[in-house]
Amino acid sequence: MHIAVFNQHHHNPDCPATCRHYTFLEELAKRHQVTLITSNGWRSIRITNNFSWAPKGVTLHECEVPYANKMGILQRLFSFTSYSAYSFWKGLTMPKPDVIWAVSTPLSTPFVAAQVARLRNVPWVFEVQDLWPSFPIEMGAVKYKWLQRLLYRTEKNLYNSASQVIALSPDMSAYIVELGITASKVKTNYNGTDINQADAVCVQDVEVLRAKYKLQGQQVVLYAGTYGRANDIPTLMQTIRSMVADTSITFILTGNGYYEPQLRELAAEVPNLLLLDPQPRPEVFKLFKLADLSVVTFNDLPVLATNSPSKFYDSLACGTPVIVTNPGWTKTFVEENEVGWYTPAEQPEALEKCIKFALSQPTALETAGANGEAIARKLFNRKQLVQEVEQVLIGAAKI
Repeated sequence: MHIAVFNQHHHNPDCPATCRHYTFLEELAKRHQVTLITSNGWRSIRITNNFSWAPKGVTLHECEVPYANKMGILQRLFSFTSYSAYSFWKGLTMPKPDVIWAVSTPLSTPFVAAQVARLRNVPWVFEVQDLWPSFPIEMGAVKYKWLQRLLYRTEKNLYNSASQVIALSPDMSAYIVELGITASKVKTNYNGTDINQADAVCVQDVEVLRAKYKLQGQQVVLYAGTYGRANDIPTLMQTIRSMVADTSITFILTGNGYYEPQLRELAAEVPNLLLLDPQPRPEVFKLFKLADLSVVTFNDLPVLATNSPSKFYDSLACGTPVIVTNPGWTKTFVEENEVGWYTPAEQPEALEKCIKFALSQPTALETAGANGEAIARKLFNRKQLVQEVEQVLIGAAKI
């Protein structure tokens, strides 16, 4: 089967980002012909050169289109439209595939894929990583009501156009079904994590890090992810500042994004914040293994309660309990499975209280870590999740 993948934001494990599709394409290319149409936006932040840019066996078509979390609205629009034009042309001129797999975000990617699929009479599958246009609208990036209505109408038309829809969380799936899309057409496939990379971290790796950063006798709280405008970084910064007197707790943050300058200023002022440069994926797993607790913070917006953050899965795979601030499925999940704690978003005092409580409960921490590690292997292993996606693609292609 020939699978054409439309994904603007391709990256590999040398980058400081989740690698869901790298893992998936690596597995699919063992059994299928895979063509990836993407941009080079992430190449500039590649940290190491330990992995091929595209998995072995994947045919890569890549255009020069910049992208960064720090970009403003106009810069992002330029990035999205440039990739759309390239992917539309490449989609029409490449050898005809059996199925097209379009990865959102942004919404422009599945829109182009849908047009190519229609013109070439090819079925297509829509993977929803974040709910668009709900996300930019709730973040205040789309202010005109007429444009909001147009984008919502486009979104629903795309769901109807696709042969199958893959959503990365149960809340996303529920949202799509509530729009009137047939439930049997929608498949939940968690973002997941790379269990093999978590298992590759040994005790010595952790102790080397502990010595390197002088963390002997310290309890470590980790945030590993984007410093974006949706990630409630101001609350995290306020919490770190308010806990400065507790010399037994060190916060480690690694990532990049909009709030990086403010975080650097804070790190220069307070001794309890260790701000690391972005790390390649294998090093991120070492940090999760080092940490006693991780935090996954987001703004208090309904759309963000549906999301499927990679750092949530990475933390569980490493046996690190997690604090979440989303009131959606992650809250229910951590509480029902006893893998961490929930505290409301945008409430620094509540976050501080939750962190202190969790770290004061060594037995509960150990139990939560063990529970998370077990359930990550059962539900969130990407080597298993890719098999579900493969069956969706085969079903859509009717091969």
